[in-house]
Amino acid sequence: MEKSCSLVVHFDKGTPALANEIKEALEGNDVASKIEAMKKAIMLLLNGETIPQLFITIIRYVLPSEDHTVQKLLLLYLEIIDKTDSKGKVLPEMILICQNLRNNLQHPNEYIRGVTLRFLCRINESEIVEPLIPSILSNLEHRHPFVRRNAVLAVMSVYKLPQGEHLLDSAPEIVEKFLSSEQDPSSKRNAFLMLFSCAQDRAVNYLFSNIDRIIDWGENLQMIVLELIKKVCRNNKGEKGKYIKIIISLLSATSTAVVYECAGTLVSLSSAPTAIKAAASTYCQLLLSQSDNNVKLIVLDRLNELKTSNREIMVDMVMDVLRALSTPNHDIRRKTIDIALELITAKNIDQVVMMLKKEVVKTQSGEHEKNGEYRQMLVQAIHTCAIKFPDVASTVVHLLMDFLGDTNVASAMDVVVFVREIIETNPKLRVSIITRLLDTFYQIRAARVCSCALWIIGEYCLSLSEIESGIVAIKQCLGDLPFYTISEDGDGQETSKAVQQVNSTTVSSRRPAILADGTYATQSAALETAMSPPTLVQGSLSSIGNLRSLILSGDFFLGAVVACTLTKLVLRLEEVQTSKVEVNKATSQALLIMVSMLQLGQSSVLPHPIDNDSHDRIILCIRLLSLTGDEIRKIWLKSCRQSFVKMLADKQRRETEEIKAKAQISNAQPDDLIDFYHLKSRKGMSQLELEDEVQDDLKRATGEFTKDADDANKLNRILQLTGFSDPVYAEAYVTVHHYDIVLDVTVINRTKETLQNLCLELATMGDLKLVERPQNYTLAPESSKQIKANIKVSSTETGVIFGNIVYETSSNVLERTVIVLNDIHIDIMDYIAPASCADVAFRTMWAEFEWENKVAVNTVLQDEREFLGHIIKSTNMKCLTPPSALEGECGFLAANLYAKSVFGEDALVNVSIEKQGDGKLSGYIRIRSKTQGIALSLGDKITLKQKGTA
Repeated sequence: MEKSCSLVVHFDKGTPALANEIKEALEGNDVASKIEAMKKAIMLLLNGETIPQLFITIIRYVLPSEDHTVQKLLLLYLEIIDKTDSKGKVLPEMILICQNLRNNLQHPNEYIRGVTLRFLCRINESEIVEPLIPSILSNLEHRHPFVRRNAVLAVMSVYKLPQGEHLLDSAPEIVEKFLSSEQDPSSKRNAFLMLFSCAQDRAVNYLFSNIDRIIDWGENLQMIVLELIKKVCRNNKGEKGKYIKIIISLLSATSTAVVYECAGTLVSLSSAPTAIKAAASTYCQLLLSQSDNNVKLIVLDRLNELKTSNREIMVDMVMDVLRALSTPNHDIRRKTIDIALELITAKNIDQVVMMLKKEVVKTQSGEHEKNGEYRQMLVQAIHTCAIKFPDVASTVVHLLMDFLGDTNVASAMDVVVFVREIIETNPKLRVSIITRLLDTFYQIRAARVCSCALWIIGEYCLSLSEIESGIVAIKQCLGDLPFYTISEDGDGQETSKAVQQVNSTTVSSRRPAILADGTYATQSAALETAMSPPTLVQGSLSSIGNLRSLILSGDFFLGAVVACTLTKLVLRLEEVQTSKVEVNKATSQALLIMVSMLQLGQSSVLPHPIDNDSHDRIILCIRLLSLTGDEIRKIWLKSCRQSFVKMLADKQRRETEEIKAKAQISNAQPDDLIDFYHLKSRKGMSQLELEDEVQDDLKRATGEFTKDADDANKLNRILQLTGFSDPVYAEAYVTVHHYDIVLDVTVINRTKETLQNLCLELATMGDLKLVERPQNYTLAPESSKQIKANIKVSSTETGVIFGNIVYETSSNVLERTVIVLNDIHIDIMDYIAPASCADVAFRTMWAEFEWENKVAVNTVLQDEREFLGHIIKSTNMKCLTPPSALEGECGFLAANLYAKSVFGEDALVNVSIEKQGDGKLSGYIRIRSKTQGIALSLGDKITLKQKGTA
């Protein structure tokens, strides 16, 4: 950091070599020992050691060596030693190495010549280089290309020295002449690079004089040509038309690297439709031809950028982009689908959906382990297509309904949600969807999918035949009643064993489910897994139905959904069935099913009894079927559907608003120039140049050329580090980019004295780490200095940067002055970017990640309502006193649980309590804070005790 370094070597500081040992090895005749000694000397020098006594030894004993390895190490040594004194003048002993370098440049071995020329590229002292210039130029005509290519680089480095134009004023002319006769691709590349860097006009002239042969040049030379074109067009936009023709011709190059770079250059320079189309076509070809997944992801990123700025052109390329779905990588497939979904229009929707349907069918026959995840991705894509273009729903909905029984629960859930939305938005498909759903309902093996399918059956079975078929389908899936029997012969025990056999295939533990609004409902963990294959249970006449098996596993939430569905079907049956006998028969059968579920839930057959929510819901259904009023009937048969319609309308409204927000473009300023391109002179302009001119004018008119960073926002990021009365004023502009923080600090000397050894010393607190060591600067009176400091962020936590400025004055060098800086607080919000997320995806992520802290609670209270009453009462209190019924060895956590004053009024406390077999309560409390957006660090475990008990 203190000086430039072109060589980095790992060094083990545990066993440092002694200078005397190195000196003895160098003075010996053993070549291997000399090599090891030179390596040790180089590593010591690189790590800050100064070994001045070795220089003369190396000149006497290493310089004359003919070994190639020794000579290469000698050049590395000469590269890293200090060649100047404190005043910047070349040391007199450096003259000793000039003759050796001249001999190396005239050595008969081409390797010695080449490495010496490469060494000279890193020498910045003109006094050392000047006597070697004739030898360097003579190597331009050497027979071996290795020497010639390094000689060109040496000429370029000499010409770039501060006095280089005087040392070698004819360098551009010499290199141009060399370039015209050179045949080696690497040497031509280096020569063109020299002209590109030092004599741009000569490079441009050479380019246009050989414009027909560019396609035959080597890959490295073509890449330099593209760099030249970008640089020229950036400085002179008026001439980019003739350069775009060169880029278009290079799109047919054999090198994929050149083709990729051409496409990127074309997009950056031109907005002409022909140019954008050529670049997009090139990216699509690379997407199919490259086997490396990383390359495919990068190309997809470029296509995504093109889609944002040139959607109209990319719409025609959507089928080419979708061909990337053949890659068996889910990241590539996901990114491909995301791009395609934003390019669908009324013209290509049929082709896109047909492609997605073919991919869905492939997942059915393939044996790939992630087929379920890919199928879920495709279902979501088809769902999006059907929402945007409802007419295509009829072509895909029946195909997707075959996957309602998918073992991948997430995929099946996406299908049933899609069906639920389509049946509401496409009334013409209602009859066919209901018929297909009733036919395939028995195949569904996941409780969440069953719940949604039952809701569809309850809401959209309207005709007499549909209602009767719905009731029959539910009865068949529930099997024979009752769910268990108790007899003197021990049948109850055997049935219990059979039930346990079903339970063994699922998880019997219970946990809260997260609803759309963030609240909790109790559900069995079996909801997250697919149901086990059916097995026989005593008392049944056939294999267990899906609903029966899930209910026997303890899923009474699904039982409550079955009760609600039967209630709706019976109420609808009363409206369409003229025979009261049939209505009463259906009502009695529904009541029998509900009573059987309650009996099962309150028995000791299952390890967990029915939860209160499900129990109350089933009781409500029983009461409703026993005594029905018009108002209750309206709520059950109409209000539920109306709420769903409102939800869809709200979702559609939000999506429309997002599209409108994205479609907003910047407008022209009132006093901007309007250029009518129809009046432009077209003389001597090709079609591509004309298109490019037109697009530039359009961009200028719509204000796209003036889309710079918001100056007001930039000013808000400036932080004052010192006071206005301090001798040194400092302020910092903070830039946060992902996990990198850049501090651009402006330091101003407000005194009349020169400040020496001024250093900005920074330190961090939190997961922040300084990348660079501080440097010392000298500030003239009333002058300023820009200092940059890079900081790496290890995690998304709030951190603090603090430090001071230390300096010495010219009047008192021995005394150092320290100015303490204001702290810079790096907020977590700097790392958070806004994004949208669907409700289903949010709930899935919420269930996967531990966003909250769980606090175990043990109490001897027997009544859940009594316990929850105390918790709710205590969390509303403003003091840190526990409620009267509970005493706590609280410490930090219990106090915070009882008082929201620590967490803030927005803290959310969720409690999950269950009654165990011995009558005791167990569960946990979850605490969330909206203000922080991260899991709180809550400290120790809480133990709650009742008064007078252990």
